[in-house]
Amino acid sequence: MATIPFGDAASLKHLRTDPVLKAVIKRIGPCDLGVSAYEPYEALVRSIAHQQVHGKAAEAVLGRFVALYPGEAFPPPELVLATEFDVLRGCGFSGSKIAAIRDIAEKAAAGLVPTRRAAQRLSDAELIERLVAIRGVGRWTVEMLLIFTLGRPDVLPVDDFGVREGWKHAAGLEAQPKPKELAAIGEAWAPYRSTAAWYLWQVANAAKVKPAAKAGAAP
Repeated sequence: MATIPFGDAASLKHLRTDPVLKAVIKRIGPCDLGVSAYEPYEALVRSIAHQQVHGKAAEAVLGRFVALYPGEAFPPPELVLATEFDVLRGCGFSGSKIAAIRDIAEKAAAGLVPTRRAAQRLSDAELIERLVAIRGVGRWTVEMLLIFTLGRPDVLPVDDFGVREGWKHAAGLEAQPKPKELAAIGEAWAPYRSTAAWYLWQVANAAKVKPAAKAGAAP
């Protein structure tokens, strides 16, 4: 399936028809959403490593994991499946993460986890249905894969806290919209919902930053 460049002129023109997003785009500026070059298998393993831990800690664990396989940029599924549990545990993975990584490796070896090339023949819905069957992989994880690895242009992860928080602040709401509410609102943003999600993440991130205290002001 073809992808559409994030934040191109056509997408921004379309999203600006929503007055809330129009103001957001003006405030945030150009979209610089980047896409990784990872194969889906590697992206899923990396996602599992990052679950519920700080980013630096996850990268340290992944560094030890990759170091187990000299000469490999990233270990192929067959090598991972041949690695003993205790060896993987020594990298810092929990037991549940090892089980998930092994399941990803098994599904990749069997072809259930497609290559980037094979994924081009599958729709977003088909990829979600296929990949959520893997242990430890939920819909949100697949949606992140669709956006940040496969570059799919029309994904709105309505279960994502940051996306809902971004809309709350952008629209001046007192509370986050429910996922179904945001899904309904976002229908008008198709086929550029990934770009819309990126802008809402920026709004949510900006809202976390408290204005600096004025010089001489009491703390």
